[in-house]
Amino acid sequence: MTTIDEGASPVGEPAGDVTGLQRTLTSLEVHKRRRFGILIGGALLCLFVVFFLIDVATNPRFGWPVVGAYLFDPQVLQGMLLTLILTVVSMTAGIILGVVLAIMRVSGNPVFAGVSGVYVWFFRGTPLLVQLIFWYNIAALYPVIAFGLPFGGPSIVLGSANVLITPLGAALLGLSLNEAAYMAEIIRSGISSVDEGQLDAGRALGMTRSKLLRRVVLPQAMRVVIPPTGNQVISMLKGTSLVSVLAISDLLYAVQSIYSLNYEVIPLLLVSCIWYLMLTTVLSIVQSRLEERYGRGFTPRRVVRVKKTKEPVA
Repeated sequence: MTTIDEGASPVGEPAGDVTGLQRTLTSLEVHKRRRFGILIGGALLCLFVVFFLIDVATNPRFGWPVVGAYLFDPQVLQGMLLTLILTVVSMTAGIILGVVLAIMRVSGNPVFAGVSGVYVWFFRGTPLLVQLIFWYNIAALYPVIAFGLPFGGPSIVLGSANVLITPLGAALLGLSLNEAAYMAEIIRSGISSVDEGQLDAGRALGMTRSKLLRRVVLPQAMRVVIPPTGNQVISMLKGTSLVSVLAISDLLYAVQSIYSLNYEVIPLLLVSCIWYLMLTTVLSIVQSRLEERYGRGFTPRRVVRVKKTKEPVA
């Protein structure tokens, strides 16, 4: 039997030369290539940002004293609180309805899947502002809200549409139903990302379909669902500004009411921008923490490179 010496040198090359070449290559230091174009571009961009900030800070037309005076105005704070309420309630209702629609879409029942698909198609295909105005004027189609059998059958009258569907109710309906269409697709994609082997393992353990969904599918789908859901929460927070067309005293409507009296349009709009930026910053931090929480075990490990020391030359 012929044995091969692992330390043997390639054919035609002395062992000493190969060892010396390897020692020379491993002792070389690798220097990063200097990219002068990126350095110059970064310096120019920094100069532009500095000049822009100086102009914004020193331009009297921005009215920074007015911004400071109205930043914590009670009317502005009340509008900001209503904006948060609209965001929380609409997102909660949208997520719950989105889960139901996503389960209907992947249920395998053609009727459920068809109804869910038509719902998503309609509410994603029409503008949110149009939906809000539609729900605000729903009394033009149904003056009286009632539940019952069609074709003159018995029914239960709940009341007048103008009384039941207030501007706030129309805003919550429009925001929630529109958000449910987007959340349905997000949750459906998360459910589809779960490996089929996980489902087979759950069925092998005798889990029912509902228990398999609660214990296996949804927990693993959260890793995929959390990032787009966080983006939807931020979009919902900013999208609540559309309810100002329904004369609801949200954050934007509050500043509009103030600058309609003192004509300080730009400073009051800056007040609303500052509050929106602060709220979205907090939501972004919460989103990043949740992503780290549900992404454990999936993020690649960081490779630690050990710096080689030069070997003394004999």
